[in-house]
Amino acid sequence: MLEASRRLGVARGTVQSRLDRLEAAGVVTGWGPTLDLAALGWPVSAFATLEITQAHGHLPVSEHLRAIPEVLEAHTITGGADLMVRLVARSNADLQRVIDEVVDSPSVVRASTVIVLATEVAPRVLPLLSD
Repeated sequence: MLEASRRLGVARGTVQSRLDRLEAAGVVTGWGPTLDLAALGWPVSAFATLEITQAHGHLPVSEHLRAIPEVLEAHTITGGADLMVRLVARSNADLQRVIDEVVDSPSVVRASTVIVLATEVAPRVLPLLSD
């Protein structure tokens, strides 16, 4: 807070108040560090699209995916598939294990996976705020 108030030229209490309001409004959702997953032992990243059975909706698959630590994100999507899943693994062979866990849900009909070769634009939001 002290450094932000110094850089912004406002009182520390003002910075704290503004940040508290942003948190309360759901704009700021966390203060965790940005981690390098490769440095932590998960150098392989991949995206998988999942087609699921329509009888039970997305909830059973979402619950199944939440139980797999290597599943970093899962989004319902439009198009030919139903879900887009971001995965990490320790190696290509380990990615096969992760994919096997993902498709182990009886609601998953088909999966298609692509491996990330390089990240050209890392996840970001700051450019949206530059105006």
